[in-house]
Amino acid sequence: MTATPLDQLLLQVRACTLCADLPEGPRPVLQADPRARILIAGQAPGRRVHASGIPFDDPSGERLRDWLGIDRDMFYDPARVALLPMGFCYPGTGPHGDLPPRPLCAASWRRALLSELRSIRLTLVLGQHALAWHWPQAPGLLADAVRQTHASVNSGGDPLMVLPHPSPRNNRWLAQHPWFAAEVLPTLRQRVARAVA
Repeated sequence: MTATPLDQLLLQVRACTLCADLPEGPRPVLQADPRARILIAGQAPGRRVHASGIPFDDPSGERLRDWLGIDRDMFYDPARVALLPMGFCYPGTGPHGDLPPRPLCAASWRRALLSELRSIRLTLVLGQHALAWHWPQAPGLLADAVRQTHASVNSGGDPLMVLPHPSPRNNRWLAQHPWFAAEVLPTLRQRVARAVA
């Protein structure tokens, strides 16, 4: 079978050493296929994902799959779900948790990869760095961005939803915004089911 342009691009990304100085070395972690219906734009792999090489192979991934209402088999089916964080390699740890994704990664690879994902029906944006890329004019507060895209998607508008990052570090945000579980998650699950149907 002939390799697609995306196949060739993924080979280049997975061999990338632009950030050879990372504390644990480069190990790009992503998932993409031209048939993918959902794009999940996250931040960057954590230490556990760096070790396994499997995107969202951690408590954040368990919570995210619960939010989406899908199991591991569907989540890790690249023909259904593309997983493209803003940085493909673990950036290391800083004084307040994992460091942010390095901008060089998105600048080098993101536009080319997204141009090959022509079947996307729903884009899920997790966290501030992904939000800045996918929606530069977003409201300043994450809660406002989540509410605004929820209202748009709920009314049949733009197929982009902003979500808080599913990290356990965001438990406080989730507790302060109970409307997220009550109002946003049911809509999210409906849109995910429709996108992968």
